[in-house]
Formats: sequence, structure tokens, C-alpha cells
Amino acid sequence: MNQIYTCLWSNGEALQMAEHYCSIFKNSKITSQNPMVVNFEINDTKFMALNGGPQYQFSPANSYVIECETQEEIDHYWDLLGAGGTYKQCGWLEDKFGLSWQIVPKILGKLMSDPNKSANVMQAFLQMTKFDIATLVNA
Repeated sequence: MNQIYTCLWSNGEALQMAEHYCSIFKNSKITSQNPMVVNFEINDTKFMALNGGPQYQFSPANSYVIECETQEEIDHYWDLLGAGGTYKQCGWLEDKFGLSWQIVPKILGKLMSDPNKSANVMQAFLQMTKFDIATLVNA
């Protein structure tokens, strides 16, 4: 079976990217590096950061979703991934390298599937930048 993993193109910041992400996720490590490429893992998922140059930029059309069980997890990823970047609506943020992330409560799908709650939940989260689990549950 062929291995599939993400290559994150950077403008000379491959090592800084890998170190930054590995500092945020508990189950992570840099597995190899050379002047062109840094390979790392987050939660047993492989990534490659490439020192490719300024030709290409990240886009929100490709983002990474982190499902969180607790508000503490949401706060952790929101604060650390968003530092130096830009916070967006509905749990989206762009980190300091320009990579887009969605920090979402795991319960959101269940709440949105409840016909008695979905409209109120949607109305509540459309007003949020960082998700607040208690507000969504009580919507």
C-alpha cells in the first residue's frame, strides 16, 4: 500500500514549521531533516515541510480540522496555532505560516444533526470566532 502524506511548502521555514507544530501537539516528533526537507509526525500522521521558496502560498481551500472533546482543548489549539496569525469566523484560523486550521468541538456534528437544535446552534456559532462548547450545547 502506498503511503500518502502532506507536503507543506515553505519559504525557507521548514524547520521552524515542524518545530512549531511539534511543540503544540503532544504526540509529535521530527523524524528526519536535511537543508531541503523536514519530515515530522503528528498523532502518527506524517508530514513533510519543504523549503521550496515563495512561489506558492497556502489557501483556506485546504485546511486542517482538529476535533476537540473539551473547551480546554479548543483553547489550547486556538491560542497556540493562532498566535502570530489571524483568527477567523466559526473556528477557523490562519497560523503564522499561513496554514488554515479549523478548531471545532467534536459534539458539533451531533448538535447540527438534532432537528430541534440545529437552527439555534448554527445561529450561535455564526456569531463566534473561537467555538464555545457550553454556548453551543445550550443554544
